[in-house]
Amino acid sequence: METIVKLSITLLLLLTLLTKGVCSCGLNNITVGTIRSGVEIKGKPEWNVVVVNNCDCPMQKLVLSCNDFQTTEPVDPTIFKPLGNNECSVNNGNIIPGKNTVNFSYAWDPPFFLRPTFVTTSC
Repeated sequence: METIVKLSITLLLLLTLLTKGVCSCGLNNITVGTIRSGVEIKGKPEWNVVVVNNCDCPMQKLVLSCNDFQTTEPVDPTIFKPLGNNECSVNNGNIIPGKNTVNFSYAWDPPFFLRPTFVTTSC
């Protein structure tokens, strides 16, 4: 009986460590890349943005800093939407599958520095 209890505790600890290793994704696993498209919209350069979930696990409720975000090109609000307080929602807060991307474009000069400030992991 004592052996079964020790084995059960050992397996539980091992499972906890393995799960912790798999689900240790967070803000550091989100990459935001911005590149100029070469197109101008109403006199402003267009920027293509790629938000990458570099984690194997799905992530959701992603928020980026987007201080004073403006654009002359409409952006689909289900993809990227200002929330106020210099924060913007990505993918309407919905799940971004592991190793997947969300893309959008905007037009303004200069480009905005977009960085992740909040996300939840769904492992």
